[in-house]
Amino acid sequence: MSRPRITLAVDIGGTFTDLEFRDGASGAIHSLKSPTTPDDPARGLIEAITQAGERFGFGADDIALILHGTTIATNAVLTRDLPRGALITTQGFEDVLEIGRHARRDIYALRGPDRSLLIPRRRRFGAPGRIGARGEVVREIDAATLDSMLDRVVAAEVTAVAICLLNAFANPDQERAVRAALLDRCPGMAVSCSHEVSPEIREFERSATTVLNALLRPVIGSYVDALRARLAGAGISAPVYLIQSNGGAIALDAAVRTPVRLLLSGPSGGVLAAQKLAASLGAPNVVGVDMGGTSYDVAVIADGQRSIVTQGEIDGLPVRVPMVEMHTIGAGGGSIAFVDASGRLQVGPRSAGAVPGPVCYGRGGKEPTVTDVNLILGRLDPATFLGGRFALDLDGARAALAARIEEPLGLDHDRAAAGVLAVVNAKLAASIKFSLFVKGLDPRDFTLMSFGGAGGLHAIEVAEELGMRRVIFPRDPSTFSAHGILHSDIRHDLSRTEILGLEPDALPALGAMAETLLAEGSALLDGDGIPEARRVLKLTADLRYRGQAFELVTDLPNGPIDRDTLDVLRVRFEEQHRQRFSFDDPKEIVELVTLRLTAIGRLDPGDQTPPAYAAEESATPTRRNVHVNGGWAEIPVHRQLALDPNEKVDGPAIVEQEYTTLLIPAGWTLHMAESGDMTARKIP
Repeated sequence: MSRPRITLAVDIGGTFTDLEFRDGASGAIHSLKSPTTPDDPARGLIEAITQAGERFGFGADDIALILHGTTIATNAVLTRDLPRGALITTQGFEDVLEIGRHARRDIYALRGPDRSLLIPRRRRFGAPGRIGARGEVVREIDAATLDSMLDRVVAAEVTAVAICLLNAFANPDQERAVRAALLDRCPGMAVSCSHEVSPEIREFERSATTVLNALLRPVIGSYVDALRARLAGAGISAPVYLIQSNGGAIALDAAVRTPVRLLLSGPSGGVLAAQKLAASLGAPNVVGVDMGGTSYDVAVIADGQRSIVTQGEIDGLPVRVPMVEMHTIGAGGGSIAFVDASGRLQVGPRSAGAVPGPVCYGRGGKEPTVTDVNLILGRLDPATFLGGRFALDLDGARAALAARIEEPLGLDHDRAAAGVLAVVNAKLAASIKFSLFVKGLDPRDFTLMSFGGAGGLHAIEVAEELGMRRVIFPRDPSTFSAHGILHSDIRHDLSRTEILGLEPDALPALGAMAETLLAEGSALLDGDGIPEARRVLKLTADLRYRGQAFELVTDLPNGPIDRDTLDVLRVRFEEQHRQRFSFDDPKEIVELVTLRLTAIGRLDPGDQTPPAYAAEESATPTRRNVHVNGGWAEIPVHRQLALDPNEKVDGPAIVEQEYTTLLIPAGWTLHMAESGDMTARKIP
């Protein structure tokens, strides 16, 4: 039998399932796009793999590895399709989820916004016992009181339980005792403990994260079971890893234990790919934007580095685990255009999704979407969509736009369609401004990198609105997130909280924490079977000035932890503080709050170079009527696979790929690089 040679990367989105794979024998990378099957995403995954195998000539036995990004966890939270759960916390702290943080997002509001509580008060239970801030036992667990509390938990008929006791990050013994007692009564219960999910200070964030993890365990567990069954049915025995919010891969069993780490699973792959491509093209400052069927994800790469944050948010719920920093809005090809009650034209955040999809898909959709409007304005060809395998209904799209937009607003055909694009482009530009302005960055200093199936039709117009003069389109923009997933590595994030001043007497405690984290990270990579030569262990510290309520993540220097380590940490922290807040305070004490370890196991051998790009077909540009630059014009339509390296295309023009279309307005020139990636520049 031949040695397995295919590494597959799959990104299941709300509308399409994207697949890229690398052939280990030739180094070639191929892509494929297939409709998502929302009723059973694992079925769509197998269908995509089967189509790829038939098209490119490989079988189940040829697959060596599958890397899988998924929106299962995200969708479950957004739709609140979660199991019935309970929270066990320290007596007297049952209301932490409701108290939350007293930050006022709208300072002029007379009342705070309603906050979603995933577990109601009647299913939050106080456990006896108490741990102090330094990990000391303040009150032992009373066995009789614990039994009585567990009686009420069992009577609540829940399938998932989060255990988050006060200061468990400093001493998890009481959490372990409560879990053992609970599992003794309910062996099949999905239980999550905060010391394993988010062992850090801040009770509200730690509690909210642990609750989310507990409620997602049955969801991801069921999906993983279905995925394994589907793979076995297809004869695929290759190992499978899921992609985390931090951009790293994790084994299936580990993902089931900590599913809260999967909330940005798919989009994180696109950020990784954007960082790698930006470096190869000499563009250190890039805004990566992923426009798919349902959402628009924005990530900033400054000075060649993507940003990993220690806390994010999903639908108003804090999530305190490391994740790629990005801003997401509901604006994609499937976003629905409508007239609101005040008579204003709106686009999104509601999406037609994969089913029924845009009206032009002919699957029962009735409301016009961004994709429908692009078709109406000639920017999409109804006969060549998805390589001609998916014919589009132009008449249906026109009828939907007339009924839902033109007639209510009294607009003619062209103004209604162009108005929808103007609204959605303004939303896309605003989301990029937000992501840059909060960091004190100017859009004019950045290059826009556009990917995702819908992005190519909007990218340059959005760049013009922002004053950007350069737009990068990857070689396969429609499956670019899958491309990033293809190059993912195993990644484990570990942390320990202990508040220490950056002073010499803190060195023993700091050294002990680092030693413990390094040992734990090495043990996890041992379990993954990663050899020493393909490991990276990196320490970072959450630092703040004493009295601050927030921290900045700062890299520790390599080498032993000594006085020089403290000096370097302080210098690096103050440089960050000046960049972010325009001041520093050399006289103030700097505190370490949390020490973190990133343990990386390299999966990508890194010794294979894909074949150089070359035109795969010879085709003379055709022409068609397209609404661009404010009016209709007959413009050239190029096939990307017919463009030679270093060839240029002057706008206005269309460049069609199998899975996406690029619009080049007047005043811009597109250049095909030797790698097959494309760069559009504004003509001076």
